Amino acid sequence: MRKIIIASAVATAFAFPAVNAFAADAAPAAAPASPHTFTGNVMLATEYNYRGISQTNGLPAIQGGFDYSHASGFYAGVWGSNISWLSDTQRPASAPIELDVYGGYKNSFAGGDWTYDVGVLTYNYPTKNYPNSPKADTTEVYGAIGWKWFNLKYSNAVSSHIFAWGTSSDVQGDTSGSEYLDLTGTFDLGNGWGVSGHVGHQKIKDFGDASYSDYKIGITKDVGFGVIGLNLIDTNAKGNCSNAEAYCWAGRDQGKSTAVLTFSKTL
Repeated sequence: MRKIIIASAVATAFAFPAVNAFAADAAPAAAPASPHTFTGNVMLATEYNYRGISQTNGLPAIQGGFDYSHASGFYAGVWGSNISWLSDTQRPASAPIELDVYGGYKNSFAGGDWTYDVGVLTYNYPTKNYPNSPKADTTEVYGAIGWKWFNLKYSNAVSSHIFAWGTSSDVQGDTSGSEYLDLTGTFDLGNGWGVSGHVGHQKIKDFGDASYSDYKIGITKDVGFGVIGLNLIDTNAKGNCSNAEAYCWAGRDQGKSTAVLTFSKTL
């Protein structure tokens, strides 16, 4: 009996070092995932078209930005692009770039099929100002609700003017409260292909001729090193240059039908 006890003790003494050895060789436990996410993006486009209106007079644009998001749902970011519309409209100011800063909160509910998003977005146009020149800087608050492939978003201008409307020397007015409502559908076709459709309506407060609707249908293809996209865009904006209407400048109807080719990459 004593031999059995001794043998057992000896076996145990050898067993524990073995277990400790295996424990030492085991990979350390993975660190918990960070709640913070940082991403960047860059895009080359044949034209910068926003809400159906050309911002570069039909010329190419380079765009990019940085985004931060927290696991709780809070996010913030900055985005920029070259533009020409301020100088094209011959306002007494010149801004070669648009710089947007935004932040908000988004999350999902009802099992994840539904989402909501609320936030604030500022459009900034660093200008070379002349005496009494108007500012195009615009601030909007927005709210959106989404279901699977569809997203409905409402934006309201809280700055005194929206995109310089109401700031010209011949027509003055407060365009705060101007609204934009858009519905977008995005569908994944598989194998890197995707399609999207969009319809929106821009209402410029107290400037009925400047209010209009825009439409867009697009297709994208993930080619591995980036995403190629093609968007067909149209509006019913009044830009008949023979009548010098709201969206005609630089001798061009800035809201006319157009096709925009893009290449984008997330960093």
